[in-house]
Amino acid sequence: MTTPGWVAALAEEARRALPAHVHHYVTTGSRDGVSVAEAAEAWRAVRFRPRVLTGGVAPDLTTEVHGSRLTMPVGIAPTSLQRLVHPDGELAMARAALEAGTVLTVSSNAGTPFADIGATGVTWWLQAYLTADRDLIAPALRAAVAAGARAVVLTVDTPVPGHKYDVHDAPFGDLSGVYGVNHPDAVRGATPGAQHATDLGPDDIAWLADLTGVPVWVKGVLRSDDAGRAVAAGASGVWVSNHGGRQLDRSIPTAVALPEVAAAVGGRVPVAVDGGVRTGLDVLAALSSGADLAFQGRLPLLALASGGASGVAGLLSRVRDELEEALLLGGISSPAQAADLR
Repeated sequence: MTTPGWVAALAEEARRALPAHVHHYVTTGSRDGVSVAEAAEAWRAVRFRPRVLTGGVAPDLTTEVHGSRLTMPVGIAPTSLQRLVHPDGELAMARAALEAGTVLTVSSNAGTPFADIGATGVTWWLQAYLTADRDLIAPALRAAVAAGARAVVLTVDTPVPGHKYDVHDAPFGDLSGVYGVNHPDAVRGATPGAQHATDLGPDDIAWLADLTGVPVWVKGVLRSDDAGRAVAAGASGVWVSNHGGRQLDRSIPTAVALPEVAAAVGGRVPVAVDGGVRTGLDVLAALSSGADLAFQGRLPLLALASGGASGVAGLLSRVRDELEEALLLGGISSPAQAADLR
């Protein structure tokens, strides 16, 4: 496996900045780590057929989704325990996303009040784990929308958290101030019914849409049949993800799953993808395989650890520059034309 030099340098800076147990939590995958290890290399396996004699039009990376105009089709995926990684946590991520002009997806287990995130002016979506007792999470969902969340991202691949070897709770201590501050009564295990729902079904998509009044994405899809059922149930977007390799180990890479999911969706709703997306070339691979948006999770978290908001902003700027160059070299002028390269 070859890691781009700047990615390796960023990872090393984060390793030095973080306590060992936090770094291990951020970087590890579930069980044997097969899925997390395969993710980046699967994008590197995608090949392009560049176009020539196209007139050399300067690329325009602008992307519109759910009425929001983004400067590029790259966003920040949800991650938790951000305030263990950096004291500013989600606020730093929000400031970086705002500077970059893109979308931030905030974990429902965030360590920062939703109102504070919304006050930054960033375009943001809420990632949601539904609780077994839906009434326990409903107030947090309403609070997020009141604070400006423009979509809800329903995570459907986590009936229980996948086991991570050598990740233990003891070194983390009391997480009450950095985890689940927006729904303390619904933090997993705190009250009866607060555990992750194991009975998610298509009806939950409609329930979320009715409750929040905003578009509902379904995140954690790796199969075409599941994608079709999500759209039929009213999903406003389908998000291809294997949870960063942190749920069912040996799940297929998202780069492999994406084309069949995109084909099943057939343009009816936008398609997003995460998992091993590092560079602008990875983003181009995702766009050429059927994605409308690509999200990065671990990499912004590592950038946060080593450089706070400016570190994340620098990462997003680098990826944007790489993507712009890739479109120009590919002979296309917009992300929507990326399919022409396959």
